[in-house]
Amino acid sequence: MAWHARLQLNYTLEQARTVARYEHNGPLRILQSLYPEGDAVCHNVLVHPPGGLVGGDTLDIAATVGPGAHGLVTTPGATRFYRSTGPLALQRSHLTLAEGARLEWLPLEALCYSACNAENHLTLNLAPGAECLGWDVTALGLPHADQPFVQGRFVQHLEVPGLWLERGVIDAADERLLQSPLGLAGQRCVASLFFAAGTPLARNRRDAALDAARAVMDAHVLKPTAGATSPNDRMVVVRVLAPQVEPAMQLLKAVRAAWRRTLWDVAGEPPRVWAM
Repeated sequence: MAWHARLQLNYTLEQARTVARYEHNGPLRILQSLYPEGDAVCHNVLVHPPGGLVGGDTLDIAATVGPGAHGLVTTPGATRFYRSTGPLALQRSHLTLAEGARLEWLPLEALCYSACNAENHLTLNLAPGAECLGWDVTALGLPHADQPFVQGRFVQHLEVPGLWLERGVIDAADERLLQSPLGLAGQRCVASLFFAAGTPLARNRRDAALDAARAVMDAHVLKPTAGATSPNDRMVVVRVLAPQVEPAMQLLKAVRAAWRRTLWDVAGEPPRVWAM
């Protein structure tokens, strides 16, 4: 039986406190709102009780952030795309930020089991003055369990309409992509961290974000396979290749903390669920 689940999450600023409300249909939930940084920033954990997606499953997640509000969304564990006999497993996330809103979109990694047929689709819409710090992390196979990604297909789609589009198709049969030094070079974790703004960023802010990211990368073991760029005047992007998830997540968490301090002048507070 296929699961079709939907979640609508809304953040509003009410008397200097960011408040989260949600509606759901099917197995998607938001846990209790937490305020480890005070009332201004609302932390939430998105939970999918089945624990993963099989062929035919669809998860639709929509998040809106009202003017001046600051939301943070993460997950308690990886999103798993299991083996499929043919049908597509689809996760769609639509993020909409109003003027002056901030959102941190920080789900833990997507794990692609061998023989999956999956798509992970993220669309971000930003009003003037809105800013979003987010990431997308994909791991192919389960190397710790000696289960390599030898069959299957995964599509990754990241988009800020009219500004930025990254779409990749990873097929286990595409040895040129998986092994070539111009492709994944034998690595099995692909990660992107982005800072996107609804208004062009001042040159000094973009340069400061790039410098902060590169300082973290220069001290990290993944320095040879990580890079930071600014593809346009409203985006800063870090891309990482790694043999497995753990070092990639470690690097992205460090850059995320550095960007919080550099771009928003707030501490790099990690969500509590990451320490569990």
